[in-house]
Formats: sequence, C-alpha cells, structure tokens
Amino acid sequence: MKYDVVVVGAGPAGAVASKYAAKNGARTLLIEEHASIGSPVQCTGLISTAALAECEIGEGSFVLARMKGAFVYAPDGEELTVRGKGIKAYVIDRKMFDRALIERSLDEGVEILLKTRFTDIHGDKISVISSGERKDIQADIIIGADGIQSSVGRAVGLPRCEKFLSGIQFEAPYAASDPGSVEIFTGNNIAPGFFAWAVPFGDMARIGLAKNPDSLPVQHYLEKLLEHPVVASRYRGSRTEHVVGGIPLGPPDRTVKENVMLLGDAAGQVKPTSGGGVYMGAVCAKIAGEVAARAARKEARLEEYEKRWRSAAGRELAIGMRIHKSLGKLSDENLNEFIAFLNKPEIRDCITEYGDMDHPSVLLQKLISRGDKVQLIKLLGVAFKTLF
Repeated sequence: MKYDVVVVGAGPAGAVASKYAAKNGARTLLIEEHASIGSPVQCTGLISTAALAECEIGEGSFVLARMKGAFVYAPDGEELTVRGKGIKAYVIDRKMFDRALIERSLDEGVEILLKTRFTDIHGDKISVISSGERKDIQADIIIGADGIQSSVGRAVGLPRCEKFLSGIQFEAPYAASDPGSVEIFTGNNIAPGFFAWAVPFGDMARIGLAKNPDSLPVQHYLEKLLEHPVVASRYRGSRTEHVVGGIPLGPPDRTVKENVMLLGDAAGQVKPTSGGGVYMGAVCAKIAGEVAARAARKEARLEEYEKRWRSAAGRELAIGMRIHKSLGKLSDENLNEFIAFLNKPEIRDCITEYGDMDHPSVLLQKLISRGDKVQLIKLLGVAFKTLF
C-alpha cells in the first residue's frame, strides 16, 4: 500500500489533519488501533464553542448540554460564580463527536483502517498490525496523532512533553444546582496542582479530577472529592464510564523529525490551564495536514509545520504553562486568597466580559489593567515565587 500521507490516530486532531491532507491533494490513510472510532473515551467531553468552530462542525446530536457559566469552589468552601455571555462550552458525547469528524474526513476521500496498530517506522515505510496481520505501508509523510504515549514519536526518537498529569473520571446520577454551569473544585487535598470537576448533563454528571504526580494514587483523591460537601450533597451514587488516563502538558522542543510530525496530545498541544486539547489540536491539525500534503509533493519542508503551529499556538501554550505552574504550587491558604480576590464584583464582571477557555492570557491582561493593583501584585508575587 502506498500513500502520500498516513495519519496515526483517529481522534479529533488526527481526523482534522487527515481531512486537510486530503483537501490539499494528498492520498491519505488514517489508521486507528481500536475497533471503533471514539473508544475508549479519554476526556471530560467539555469543549469550547471555539473548538467546535475550529473543527468545522456545527452543533449536532453529539451535544448533550450547553454551559454558560461555572461555580468555582475554594478550599475553604467559598463559591465564585462565573456567568458567561451566552454559551461558552458544550458537553459532548465524544464517541459521536469523533465519528462525526471522521465522516468529514471520509467525505474528502480519506481511507481508514481500524484495528490497525502502528509498531515501527523504517524510512518511508511504517509497520502495522492490522486485524492481527503484520503489514508494511509506504508513506511519504507520517503524522503521529497517537496520543500521550505516542508510539510514532518514540519510534523516531522525538522528545516527550514537559510533564504529565494523572486523571480519573466517571459518570453518575447528579443533582446539579444549575445544569448550565460547570462545577470546579480546588484544593491540595482533592486535586494537588490542578483541579476537580463535576460537568452536568441531564440528570447525570461527569465527576473527576486531574493532579500533579505524587506518591498517592489518583483514586485516593477521587474519594476525597466525593467527600466534598457540595459533591456529597449532589452525587446520587453508582458509577459508569470509568476512565483513568493522563494529560500531557508543555510541548517538547521538537515535533518534527525526518518525514514525521507529531500532533495533538503527542505534541503537547493541550491547554495547561484546563487540560483541554480539542481546540489547540484542531488549530495545529489544519497546518499539519496542509504542510504534509505539500511536503509529499516536495513543495514544502516539515519544518514549516513546526514554525507555523508554534506561531499560531505557542505563545498561548507558554503563558498557560506559566499560569499552571504558578497556581499549581499555591498552598490552600493562597488559593483561598486568590479566589476571594476573583470574587470581587468588579473582577467577576471582568471575568464575565473577557473570560476565554482557549485564551486565558486575554483575561490575565485585563485583570492586571483593571484589578486592585496592590492586592494583585501581592497575589502575583506569591505565584511568581512558586516558579523558582
């Protein structure tokens, strides 16, 4: 089998990249190790309106709920209510969403092989095991969109992401106080270095957390989350769709080598402030698909992808990583103080006006220009110290 471009991994980033490679004239193959698209589910299933638009797919039957705001809980229990102007995010069925994206790829002429696992690469040939049979596939360009462990990246010796969070989530009956608001929980006893969540849809919710690596298993913190007064009062028992996984943060120094490029989670194209990867992955996937098609025709070098995706997303990812590192090292006392500051009416108004799931730097700049300078400098000083 001979292809111009082979994309390994049929998640959202892989689907968009394959579509763009085909749109730009490349004979494209998309391979997926699992037997069906969208399985197993590996994310919260909460995506921004911008992510949906970037994937070039309108609201579909995969949308389970629409989120307009959030409740953020400090370690001491103080509640910060954030109201957005209109819909800010969608709760989606990831299996249906991923399949909808794949349909767009197939419409562009992309070929797909399921139950096909990448095993190695030798120049312009990749080795796979497809439905139990070993095969070689010839490909001018290979796009590794194969997730956090990226077999493609390891095969060519590309570096890994800067850090990895541990995550856990399940679905359960849940009596949310506002079905249009996400619930966020902070505190080093339930989600050290990150946060926990309850994302409602219908009479259910996805309840979970992500955390920095430490000596305790992620299940320990999940039980602590279920003891939180808010969660305990709304959680109705029983668990389904249990998922344990990792979140890569901080892109490696290089995402291109020889005829290989990495994309999405494999390239750390994930927002460090939220752990979401669909938006950044789609932005970078369009660039990857286009450059791959042109490179297959000897009209471009893969380094163009490296330069362009970092120009499009690198600054936001770098700022997000600094915010993540700062907030992730705060004590519960500092977190309480920080959330109390955000709970001031004028600051809440600023968050409502400029809050953006995909571009937190915009809100940060507005807070610096509008907030109580003395207190903000104090809080930023505490955060700054945690970086060193």
